[in-house]
Amino acid sequence: MTTYETVVALLSCVFFMALVAWISYQKTKGEVDTRDGYFLAGRGLSAVFIAGSMLLTNLSAEQLIGLNGSAYGFNLSSMGWEVTAAFATICMAFLFLPRYLAGAFATLPQFLNDRFDGGVRRMSVVLFMIGYGLITIPSVLYAGSIAVLQLFDVPALLNIPYSQALALTIVIIGCLGAVYAVFGGLRAVAVSDTLNGIGLLVIGLAVPILGLSALGQGSIGDGLYTVANSHTEKLNAIGSEFDPTPFATLFTGMIFANLFYWCTNQYVIQRTLAAKNLAEGQKGVLFSGFFKVLVPFMMMLPGVIAYHLYGGVGEVGGLASIDLAYPRLIRDVLPIEATGFFLAVLLGAVFSSFNSLLNSAATLFCLDVYLPYKESRGHAQIDDGQLLKVAKRASVVIALFSFIVAPLLQFAADGLWQVIRVFTGFYNIPIIAIVIVGLFTRHVPALGPKLVIVFHVLAYGLLQFVFKQSVDIHFLHLYAILFVIEVGILFVVGKMYPRSSPWVYSTTSKVDMQPWFYAVPCAATLMSCVIALYLLFSPIGMVGGLSDLFWPLIYVLIGLNILLWWHFLIRKSKVTANTEFS
Repeated sequence: MTTYETVVALLSCVFFMALVAWISYQKTKGEVDTRDGYFLAGRGLSAVFIAGSMLLTNLSAEQLIGLNGSAYGFNLSSMGWEVTAAFATICMAFLFLPRYLAGAFATLPQFLNDRFDGGVRRMSVVLFMIGYGLITIPSVLYAGSIAVLQLFDVPALLNIPYSQALALTIVIIGCLGAVYAVFGGLRAVAVSDTLNGIGLLVIGLAVPILGLSALGQGSIGDGLYTVANSHTEKLNAIGSEFDPTPFATLFTGMIFANLFYWCTNQYVIQRTLAAKNLAEGQKGVLFSGFFKVLVPFMMMLPGVIAYHLYGGVGEVGGLASIDLAYPRLIRDVLPIEATGFFLAVLLGAVFSSFNSLLNSAATLFCLDVYLPYKESRGHAQIDDGQLLKVAKRASVVIALFSFIVAPLLQFAADGLWQVIRVFTGFYNIPIIAIVIVGLFTRHVPALGPKLVIVFHVLAYGLLQFVFKQSVDIHFLHLYAILFVIEVGILFVVGKMYPRSSPWVYSTTSKVDMQPWFYAVPCAATLMSCVIALYLLFSPIGMVGGLSDLFWPLIYVLIGLNILLWWHFLIRKSKVTANTEFS
């Protein structure tokens, strides 16, 4: 990229980022002066902002580069991480969200305090804060910085060593991203996420279309024909045991990993806790599930196109690393004027995850550490202004800490993905096990979760770092095994040492709890899309050519959806007629 092209790209990037910042400011000024305004956007988020923010919080540089790299180097099996999340969003909409909103909880540890005791609350906060501070926040910054360094040769531009360029990029990205979280609270995060989400959809759809055009020598149809009829094994989503995501793991640990992420992970669910009512919350959660279904087309198909254009790793003309597939395709197919827009979208995705994590970490610290500590010391009610000052200071401290940790990830022997995968396992499974048992039982005491957390940290650490060679189990299967054991521990403790009095769910909702009328058919359509995707990207579908079963199965799915929606439309018309009559 020439100096002129670099300047054009950077200027257009700054323009789009400034536009997002200005709109976010206009939408949030004067609305973040209270604790509910800062931490929960005044409990007034609509479905559009919930879906947009959940999408951008989830999708970042590591998905753009990592998923496309996986498709380039292997096949579509890793789409399981994205597509099957739709099931978790359905569980969130119907099982978890109504209970969270009914209790008016601002954080997950608040619920654990209500269900068990303050000890469980503190242990869960420790798990979240250590996970966010040491792994999740630094990895988001590191992955985003790597993407920028791959697109722009920063060391050459500034004539500095790579390690210094990496550290500088991390600090710049982190400082810019922190502005939203520190000064704008959750509403600014949600607004900026939604705007960047629109950009991500534009880029996500434009890149594969432009890539198909390049593959077809100017014809999108010819490019699509090549992908559909040549090396169709690249389109296989049914992963073998040698692929990055074996198909069997979708039915074991993948379920619990997604349930944790979409139903209990504070930095993801915080925007759903801020819903203006249950119906808007359910819409937002389910709509985010539909976006996840589009991920294979936006974030994996370009990797397949890159394989057809450049050949595989190690082949003549092939790329040196699978992680170079998406940046190389971007450089080759995007017009120079659009490169800045892409960089703005990429940074927007990084900012989204980063500032969401900062806001959630500050929320956890203020509401689950600072306030309980002050109350235990006999302090009077803390006013909102003082609490917001503490939140902003906490955000700054956490951000500065992440600037120190993020560059150290370049020395991880097994790579970024392995680090995230291994260390997230220390807290995701015990949290989802405790929350599920806590929500749907009444007699399990606080002793159970405390034992489970200690057991999991010890058992998982031993299996990952001491006995890893002798216990050859895929980490997702290990998730499922530990989940079953830990649920068993909770039930045994509940049987042997039950609570003196059954837990009673206290309903203190601050929003309308009327569910969305079309939630059931929407969820059914969402799951139908997941099934249809796996039919399409399998030996029944495009792998080796469409089989005789493909279209009959698709027609069955379409027919069932038409019948279900027709049934609900008839019911709705009857309800409307009865209401007007009365």
